[in-house]
Amino acid sequence: MTSVERTAYRVFPRLMMARELYLFYSPSQEEMAWAREKADTDDHLLALTLALKCFQRLGRFAKSREVPPVVVGHVRRCLELSEDVAPEYASPRTAESHRVLVRRREGVAYAPGKARKIAAKAMTRAAWVKNHPPDLINVALERLAQARLELPAFSTLDAMESTIRGQVNAQIFETIWRRLGAEGRARIEALLVVGPGGKSELDRLKKPARRASWSKFKAQAAHLAWVEGLGDTELALEGIAASKIADFAGEAEAADADVLARTYTVDAKRVALLVCLVHTAQARARDDLAEMLCKRMAATAKKAKAKLEEIHQRQRQVVENLIGTYRGVLQGLVPGGPVEMAEVAAAQMVMMALAALTGPGGDAGATFQAGNEAGGEAGGSFGSRTSGPAWRRRSRCWSRRCGCRRRGWGRSGRWWSGPAARPRSWPTSRR
Repeated sequence: MTSVERTAYRVFPRLMMARELYLFYSPSQEEMAWAREKADTDDHLLALTLALKCFQRLGRFAKSREVPPVVVGHVRRCLELSEDVAPEYASPRTAESHRVLVRRREGVAYAPGKARKIAAKAMTRAAWVKNHPPDLINVALERLAQARLELPAFSTLDAMESTIRGQVNAQIFETIWRRLGAEGRARIEALLVVGPGGKSELDRLKKPARRASWSKFKAQAAHLAWVEGLGDTELALEGIAASKIADFAGEAEAADADVLARTYTVDAKRVALLVCLVHTAQARARDDLAEMLCKRMAATAKKAKAKLEEIHQRQRQVVENLIGTYRGVLQGLVPGGPVEMAEVAAAQMVMMALAALTGPGGDAGATFQAGNEAGGEAGGSFGSRTSGPAWRRRSRCWSRRCGCRRRGWGRSGRWWSGPAARPRSWPTSRR
């Protein structure tokens, strides 16, 4: 039997909250005036008002022993009646007349036969897509509320649900049985055979996927090939709702091979449950294989990103070193930079040495002084480091157009006069 708490069928709670009590069971002034007009005694007034409020909340008439005393006391206080007043009827005829008054006021009809037909039709239609009893009962309750009919007892709805659901499921099982054929049924029944190790193929079918490693990935691929080799379940389950397939597969997965072989004596039901389980296992195996592949690819991509970042760091360091070296080279090539300063110092040292060696009388000091004086006349000094190379500062004319052939110092520091003394490697024009 289905638990009433799992359905939308309303009953009195075991513990009545104050908010629910005042919200649903407090009669309004208009309702109290209507009840006083219809009732002739205080007992009937309390019984009629209580029946009205309970019907508004439950959608049906509650029995006197079903109504909690806290609800009776609350309605009594709202009507300002004494504590000795009880919701009792002098005769069953008065109680029935009060029910008619309540139905007429609420616009609800009492038609048990019509209500059962509507509920059965709604349950039958829903049973092809739903398999849980509370869902079927809730569908029937919704249809009865839309039809403005008084709700039947919960036991009536529960019995109807059990019968209708069994009939619909039996038709589904027979359909799957016919679609499989003899060969397919034998292949499915072989899953229940226990092997030498004490386990059946059903245990292998229920085996979940393992850790996402390459070896486990290959094992999962082999498992998928084996599961798909059990048969094409799409053809056998064509037209059956996915929710029904999932419910049947869950029922088969909850039982082991021995329970399915001994308890499910109907062959069509047992085979149909196994087919649904195989169908679910095939989908799960494909999903597990794809998930394992995604995890492996994600791990590979993560390692590749780390490796790429490491390469980027190395390349960045190389580029920074090259930029630093290039910056140093550029700084040496600018006018007044270290390279030019070194050239000036070297030229000065060479010219000082030559002057010391070629000076008259072999006096190195006099020759150095003469070199300084000659350098001063040419616009520079041998000892100056900021005036540029000595061979650039000497007064000379190398132009082909000019015939003056002025005397001056050559690039190598030699003193020359005239075109005959000029080296062949020297340029003929000033650079």
